[in-house]
Amino acid sequence: MPLTSDLFAPPIAILSALPQEQRGLIELLHKPRKVHHASREFWLGGLHGQPVVLALSRIGKVAAATTTTALIERFGVRRIVFTGVAGGLGEGVKVGDVVVATDFVQHDLDASPLFPRYEVPLYGKTRFHCDAALSALLFEASSKALAHESLATHGFHDACVHQGLIASGDRFVSSAEESRSLHDLLAGAGHAVLAVEMEGAAVAQVCMDYGVPFAVMRTISDRADDSAHVDFPSFVEAVASRYAHLIIENLLNLLSKK
Repeated sequence: MPLTSDLFAPPIAILSALPQEQRGLIELLHKPRKVHHASREFWLGGLHGQPVVLALSRIGKVAAATTTTALIERFGVRRIVFTGVAGGLGEGVKVGDVVVATDFVQHDLDASPLFPRYEVPLYGKTRFHCDAALSALLFEASSKALAHESLATHGFHDACVHQGLIASGDRFVSSAEESRSLHDLLAGAGHAVLAVEMEGAAVAQVCMDYGVPFAVMRTISDRADDSAHVDFPSFVEAVASRYAHLIIENLLNLLSKK
């Protein structure tokens, strides 16, 4: 039986890639309750007037799929929103920008010659789409957050929000050569990718299987090139976590009006 908050049901899941993004949110929870399940910690409570479950995806597609399944099966969540960081791949996608996903492709999936490259076997598709309505609200929430004057102090005065395809794979893309090769291979197959990360495609596939609306925002921390390792912890602490808090606050306030 799904386990929901004592205050509200069913909750919205806020799934994050890194603990820095959840730390401040946990502190804001109304009547927080921690639940251990599937070797993970889940925090239940109220946040900005909405019932929520906070969880970490952990790193990689399998770990993220496990967490997502637990959120749906154990906690009965009705929506899942993912916040995290990513490497920029698309033209004009720069550090400090935000990408709100429209859909996902697994860049490391290749079951050829049985199936075309990037196609998920037995699904007949290469891309898994995010929920259009929830993603539109997340885009609005992200745009409002980036207009917040306090974010300009971090040096990203011209940061903007993009919307489009994101690639996921169990590999940290950190060299300019690998970044160019990945971009060109995907583009050659008709996939114009804006960013690359390690979890979203798995979460999108699980959400499609269960019919749960899903939306994702990724803060661009690097250009997935030879500078990908530079000051990453500082960026997450000072910028990405701040983005996540403001965007989630804006999104939950928007959902409260629906």
